[in-house]
Amino acid sequence: MDIAVSLPQNGYTVTVRRGVLSEAGKLFDLDRRVLVVTDDGVPPVYAETVAAQCKAPTVVTLPQGEATKSLPYYAKLLHVLLENHFTRTDCVVAVGGGVVGDLAGFAAASFLRGVDFYNIPTTVLSQVDSSIGGKVAIDFDGIKNCVGAFYQPRAVLIDPQVLETLPRRQVANGLAEAVKMALTFDASLFALFETEDPTAYMEEIIARSLQIKADVVMQDEKESGLRRVLNFGHTVGHGIEAAGMQALYHGECVALGMLPMCSAAVRARLLPVLEKLGLPTACHVSAEAAWAALTHDKKLSGDTLTAIFCETVGSFEMRKMPLAALKETVFGLLEG
Repeated sequence: MDIAVSLPQNGYTVTVRRGVLSEAGKLFDLDRRVLVVTDDGVPPVYAETVAAQCKAPTVVTLPQGEATKSLPYYAKLLHVLLENHFTRTDCVVAVGGGVVGDLAGFAAASFLRGVDFYNIPTTVLSQVDSSIGGKVAIDFDGIKNCVGAFYQPRAVLIDPQVLETLPRRQVANGLAEAVKMALTFDASLFALFETEDPTAYMEEIIARSLQIKADVVMQDEKESGLRRVLNFGHTVGHGIEAAGMQALYHGECVALGMLPMCSAAVRARLLPVLEKLGLPTACHVSAEAAWAALTHDKKLSGDTLTAIFCETVGSFEMRKMPLAALKETVFGLLEG
């Protein structure tokens, strides 16, 4: 299936199909210099399959993990682009998860003020969420995604077949983002997570999550209003993630971050879903450290922050909250 992301400028198509990885050369313009960026957690055959369809490929394999989304590795990609004489008519292709997509996308956005960028996500998290919408960034000084840009891809290919190599924990990590979409926008999608085996509906979950994300992005590309809802669970989750919980994946932190932002009734339904998926429902992190990281949130405006709450499944509420009030909510989670 194809999902259109129609924007005033730079709209694109997301193609979702099993085996589509082998069609990259037909669906992307690869008849030029192509920087293929991947990491060592991705089976090499995926990047090799893409490179074989390029006229002049250069493949860079980075270390797996959030630490790679940093200035040194961003600089490494820029050096490779310069050393291989890339021009504005060339392109960058990300083959990997959210870290690879964010880093490669930011390099594409900034090199020569922008070269074409294509994304081939290979994790559940990147397939259901981060591969579309145009947010590209690196972490800096311990703060997630604080250096970046809005830079839309030219096209996105999603091959559900590549998920078959992922360990169960990585699958659950990505499904946390789909749970976020369901809680805030689609009660019937959330019902799939309440079935005995939600992974039996994986391709439907991917497609429906992507459609929700696309619909939101088309209404609010630069996150001035509605798109803030997609940060549900991230305000607290990023605080936990930045506070030294390197043992937890991003989606696991988002799962924790959703809990204090739900009503008691929603939380009663969410907890068994998280437990069934193998996602955490409690953490042991310094509340003060998490709060310090949270105060760097990009959604801050003066001493208030727009926080997203879920009072009933399939709906959301945006509340502008003084930081002091939000602090009580955060400390209640982390100390409770």
